[in-house]
Amino acid sequence: MTDETPKADPHRITIRVYYEDTDFSARVYHASYLRFLERARTELLRDLGIHQGELHGADQAYVFVVRRMEVEWLKPAVMDDLLDVETVCASQRGPLLTLDQKIVRDGVVLLTASVLVVTIKDGKPARLPPDIAKLFNPASA
Repeated sequence: MTDETPKADPHRITIRVYYEDTDFSARVYHASYLRFLERARTELLRDLGIHQGELHGADQAYVFVVRRMEVEWLKPAVMDDLLDVETVCASQRGPLLTLDQKIVRDGVVLLTASVLVVTIKDGKPARLPPDIAKLFNPASA
């Protein structure tokens, strides 16, 4: 099951930058962006009806693990900014999902990321059940 075409509409969440997200210059600390991206991926799953706690606690426990992440920081965000974090599923193949993400402020892209996520079951890479996999790739349903 492979779909190399991203969904037309990205999933979006808005995050406000707080003091705790910044460094001594009041700019967002580089690792804070990774937390913003993680929150967006988690909210994408929730909005698809996938609750990680339920998947993890089920008889057939599945977990999502970041295998690789390529990040390009383009412009800084600062305290009190409102940031939109956009996520699209760029591809799905077997246990692998590639999610493209970007952080945007007022229409200006501040950061881009490509995240390779592996689905793990019983400590090994595993395909998601078809009913869950199709949520990432409706064209394959």
